[in-house]
Amino acid sequence: MDVQEALLSRKSMRAYLPTPVSKETVTRILDLSARQASGTNTQPWKVHVVMGDVKQKITDEVLAVRHSGKDEHTGEFTFYPSEWTEPYLSRRRTVGFALYDLVGIKKGETEKMLAQHDRNFMFFDAPVGLFFAIDKIMSTGNWLDYGMFIGSIMTAARAEGLHTCPQYAWSTYHAILRKYLNIPDSDTLICGLSMGHADMSAPENTLVTERVPADEFATFYGC
Repeated sequence: MDVQEALLSRKSMRAYLPTPVSKETVTRILDLSARQASGTNTQPWKVHVVMGDVKQKITDEVLAVRHSGKDEHTGEFTFYPSEWTEPYLSRRRTVGFALYDLVGIKKGETEKMLAQHDRNFMFFDAPVGLFFAIDKIMSTGNWLDYGMFIGSIMTAARAEGLHTCPQYAWSTYHAILRKYLNIPDSDTLICGLSMGHADMSAPENTLVTERVPADEFATFYGC
């Protein structure tokens, strides 16, 4: 597919088929995405790809901790603002309510909400999980470069007929991930990402989030 189609068809899928994805396919996606620009060509990305038994062991341990009643894991950085203002608050609520409605979760159904959140740590049943780490010496600009790199991965995956879901939730469990992956203490775990063939029969995958058009967020000058 062309770039426009890849961008328009990309969305965060939260249910996947068990269809395998080869190491060669993932490598091709990463090689293409590594063409993304980075300041002074620093290329700050460090990617850890998990499949099979390793992926399952990570899932099992994280879920065990989450259900132990003794989950004291915290992330290494703050992703969201400490206080939400408009229009961000409304956008966040809209997508949250829409997702819960599709999977049949009503307001106040805490157990169902927790079970849905657990799906993150099952990679939504995707056969491939990717984890992204960055050297702690890197600064804000390098993180911006990294974001473009992850965005390229999601677009390149569409060209392979695959879908993805980026997941900040994984950063909370960086200590567990370090037990299975070669992520030194000198690196920060940014997020995870699920990759595979989307299960298009799953109601959650019918969710299409709205986007603000360019004429509402862009200011043009001299044109």
